[in-house]
Amino acid sequence: MKSASSADSAASTSEIFLLDGQTLNIATLWRLANRKGVSLGLAPQAVAAVRESRDYIEKRMAAGDVMYGVNTGFGAFSSVVISSEQTVELQKNLIRSHSVGIGEPFAREEVRAMMILRANTLARGHSGIRVSVIEKILEFLREDLIPYIPCQGSVGASGDLAPLSHLALALMGEGELLGEDRQPVPIAPVLRARKIVALELQAKEGLSMINGCQVMSAVGALACARAQELAKLFDLAGAMSLEALRGSRLAFDALISDSRPHRGEKISAKNLRVILAERSQISDSHRNCHRVQDAYSLRCMPAVHGAGKDGLRRVVEVLEVECNSSTDNPLVFAKDGKILSCGNFHGEPVAMALDFGAIAVASFGSISECRIAKLINTHMSELPAFLTKMGGLHSGHMIVQVAAASLVSENKGLAHPASVDSIPTSAEKEDHVSMGTIAARKFKKIVDNVEQILAMEFLSSCQGLDLLQPLESSVAIEAAKLKIREKVPFAKEDRIFAHDLRAIVELIRNGEILQAVEAQEIQLEI
Repeated sequence: MKSASSADSAASTSEIFLLDGQTLNIATLWRLANRKGVSLGLAPQAVAAVRESRDYIEKRMAAGDVMYGVNTGFGAFSSVVISSEQTVELQKNLIRSHSVGIGEPFAREEVRAMMILRANTLARGHSGIRVSVIEKILEFLREDLIPYIPCQGSVGASGDLAPLSHLALALMGEGELLGEDRQPVPIAPVLRARKIVALELQAKEGLSMINGCQVMSAVGALACARAQELAKLFDLAGAMSLEALRGSRLAFDALISDSRPHRGEKISAKNLRVILAERSQISDSHRNCHRVQDAYSLRCMPAVHGAGKDGLRRVVEVLEVECNSSTDNPLVFAKDGKILSCGNFHGEPVAMALDFGAIAVASFGSISECRIAKLINTHMSELPAFLTKMGGLHSGHMIVQVAAASLVSENKGLAHPASVDSIPTSAEKEDHVSMGTIAARKFKKIVDNVEQILAMEFLSSCQGLDLLQPLESSVAIEAAKLKIREKVPFAKEDRIFAHDLRAIVELIRNGEILQAVEAQEIQLEI
């Protein structure tokens, strides 16, 4: 995803998205979380639904009904009835006691996404809270008051209890903000200085703030948005490696993918055909080489890249359902006259999807590393060993491939599903949990790793293509290589390649490589 520019900042917002609990998608969430020219409001129909839900709760309270989380304790204390005079204290105690997050804080954009998702699920009108609760979340977002939320401490049981409690604690004026140096900043003085009134939680509202999967969903959604953009670039990097290795384009013929019509495979084959649209000087140079088949990492790109794209598409489907779901407990159905205890807060749907996404993204890095290994190996290419003309004195890309291999191996461990684990909590009351937030954090780390592997393949494939000069490749590939060469010149001798990789990662993140290809009237699909 492209990084925000000053023209895209919240200060120059040109669009308002109204939260209604029904229509939020990952693309919009990404723009909102990264403050890319969109601001938030609350849809009128959501306001009406939330008020109806709250009115019903208050009616039942006035009638003396006992309702879980409204006038009872929580979890294993659910049988303890709380007096009406203590309901406000009950909600505050819940948030304070559940704020047990540990570890490094989530990133600012991730916390924004959590806040947006929490507001959106509350906007559905099944939580029995006041409209002012949602409005307070939106106020914090407008003021860029981002809570400090530690990333560890959730098992994805009744949702993300510990991290969401840190979010609610900030709204109460008792928590901490995420400082520019990623250190915690006490919130109370900030609120006083800005004359912002903290939220006073009423009956049911503390529980409604923390029941649900908004932490795992936010982290997973933002990582998935990045992964889908990387998926396009892996097709480009793979095509560049194919050309540098003088590989065949025949394996991308539409007849082949039509005979096995997985959507992702067809898209990947099409992307490769578009990138390699016309015969190039490089392809002409080996037209009569009599090579029958390339290695799998070249020939099977449509199948492997396509499977990864299909996996990510499924993750998006699950997350977008979750983004627009009611995940509280109990749920309030005012029109039906029911308040129902349930398990919609359980993170299993999200956890399984993110575990699948982790496997899908890891596959991109695995096949990419195979291509890097081919580029440096004289038994697999016609290029100089390790992509240097002075091997021995210079090591070339020897350790570039080693670094890629290390990340691929790290991803193998990270891709082990978190959702297959469970551990009883809350005195066996919550005896099966999802580990969904662990799945989300692992998924994000794999996305980070494969982004680095992608940069490594771009580095090595560009070096290989330059070693074939004066022969040129296709228009798309030459455009991408030229963009990379603006920041990373051809390596005539050894240098600190870590600096080159940082520059290429920046080009990936700000979208410049993809833009260079699209400027040739070429559109790559997901």
